[in-house]
Amino acid sequence: MTDLQFARAQMGMSLAFHIIFAAVGIAMPVMMAIAEGLYLRRPNPVYLELAHRWAKGTAILFAVGAVSGTVLSFELGLLWPKFMQQAGSIIGMPFSLEGFAFFTEAIFLGLFLYGWNRMSPVAHWLSGVLVALSGIFSGIFVVMANAWMNTPSGFERINGEFTNIDPIAAMLNPAALHEVLHMTFAALVATGFLAAGIHAFFLLRNRTSEFHRVAFSMAAALGCISIPLQVLTGDLAARRVAKLQPAKLAAMEGHYHTTRNAPLIIGGLPDDENEKVRYGLDIPSGLSLLVGRSSDAEVQGLDRTPRENWPNVQLVHWSFDTMVGCGTALLFLAVLTAFMRWRKRSLHDGKWLLRSFVLCAPLGFVALEAGWFVTEFGRQPWVIYELMKTSEAVTPMPGLAVPFTIFTGVYIFLFVVLFFLLKRQFLESAPKEGDGAHAT
Repeated sequence: MTDLQFARAQMGMSLAFHIIFAAVGIAMPVMMAIAEGLYLRRPNPVYLELAHRWAKGTAILFAVGAVSGTVLSFELGLLWPKFMQQAGSIIGMPFSLEGFAFFTEAIFLGLFLYGWNRMSPVAHWLSGVLVALSGIFSGIFVVMANAWMNTPSGFERINGEFTNIDPIAAMLNPAALHEVLHMTFAALVATGFLAAGIHAFFLLRNRTSEFHRVAFSMAAALGCISIPLQVLTGDLAARRVAKLQPAKLAAMEGHYHTTRNAPLIIGGLPDDENEKVRYGLDIPSGLSLLVGRSSDAEVQGLDRTPRENWPNVQLVHWSFDTMVGCGTALLFLAVLTAFMRWRKRSLHDGKWLLRSFVLCAPLGFVALEAGWFVTEFGRQPWVIYELMKTSEAVTPMPGLAVPFTIFTGVYIFLFVVLFFLLKRQFLESAPKEGDGAHAT
């Protein structure tokens, strides 16, 4: 591997690791605040227990996420100095605002964790709401910076330098809205279905546990409500990408030739040499309908992009299909759940439904990772779309295999620590078999 490949691998590994905590940091405080809010309305001790449990999990994941996020901030400067030299004055504002949101989240998370029985119930709940809001805004500001890399705006480029910078226009770039919406709902979907799957697993072992029944219902509601909204934002994102980054959409769909009545290709093996997708399932005019709302709409293919500027079509196409496949499975599960609720059937007593939630528990995070692969691989070879290539931004320092190896070890260590912390936290506070609820 070249130093450029080691730099990309290290950054990709860091992002893939950190995005899990970013997603949980958005969604888990929402669940925590909802649980305590329900307890204030109806003093059921199970709601209070859930607020306690989810707060402890939030604290552990917040701490590990803070470490991985700090590593990422160092990597931006150390691995990509030319990018930071050019773009630092532009993306500095959303990253600074993310820092304010991060510290706000940390402050109010501390109040929430240590304020039990020391603050009024409403004030304590409001501190949890602020944790949730600051977590959401923290994610929004980071995604805005990423969106700017996909659709750079808010500046003039004179003699290769970014000048006359408008930081607000840069933050509100053309890709910001759909990326922010898609990422926020992705976090809610992934965390909601994962939590629902975990509690469904324990319900299969003990159907009488009120704790797991309530927790499953709340987590499933969050996931099932969020997934159709996620699908709508995905449709918006696809149409915006077709306009703003046509090469990315072409790679996502394995679409090599500009044409009308473009088919939607599911699966298959993209063949760059012969410029076609082998063994894929074609839906006639599907891509034209998706992008232009007309079967006759023209869709730009990779033939309009110089070959040296093509993304890795195989990785982008397979990642996109993985994301869509996982999302479709979760949407189908949400529809089945809504149907059972409409028929007034219990969600807790149907073994097949609980088993479905267990099987689908990781799919939200699989889709989340695959979606980020699409975003990042689909922009290549550009680090700033059509302005700076990744190869131009990398550090000239040799020997990048060494920091790659070191940071890989750091992430393995963090994963092991996280596993044992969550395991211990769960075992210490888990309701015993047969208990209706556990008193904190």
